[in-house]
Amino acid sequence: MNIVLLGAPGAGKGTQAAKLVEMYGIAHISTGDILRAAVAKATPLGLEAKRYMDAGELVPDEVVIGLVKSRLEEPDAGKGFILDGFPRTTPQAEALDAELQELGKGIERAIAITVDPEVIVARLTSRRVCRACGAITGSDDERCPKCAGELYQRDDDNESTVRNRLAVYDRSTAPLVSYYESKGVLRSIDGDRPVDVVFADVQSALGVDL
Repeated sequence: MNIVLLGAPGAGKGTQAAKLVEMYGIAHISTGDILRAAVAKATPLGLEAKRYMDAGELVPDEVVIGLVKSRLEEPDAGKGFILDGFPRTTPQAEALDAELQELGKGIERAIAITVDPEVIVARLTSRRVCRACGAITGSDDERCPKCAGELYQRDDDNESTVRNRLAVYDRSTAPLVSYYESKGVLRSIDGDRPVDVVFADVQSALGVDL
């Protein structure tokens, strides 16, 4: 099954995608991960993308679409995929549909995970990342609970940037709910509940065995 996960930054898309991958073995395509890898390698594209990401702005369409198209052509996406963080605008969704049509594929389900904005601000500003293993934890931990590595706050997890990211989402990405609803593939889920409860609803919304 080919799935799009929708929701504001911090709504829990990545967590749900990871559970889907673990259970069903389909490809998880996260534009955030793709872009952060480019930033870490300090490629020209990565440095350009970092300027937008640090400000909470969207990376230009042509950059993201090119990365996603290349990723969709990899062998592991052949049996299905989860798009996490893309598309973010209606033009991107239209471009994605065109690219998928060329590949003989289509989006079969769009899952919108909804969470109150203030809950998201609290989630993201308290989030810390391990420098050693990349695990994500809370600000109450002094060291990584998995490997005891050093924790840090990502540049885009400070409050002003988080609020700007949410504003960008409302302006540019929220209209995707209407886009996929009009295609009859949208299902909305309350994401402000325990992870396993949300996942059970995700599975129910998919409605098929992957």
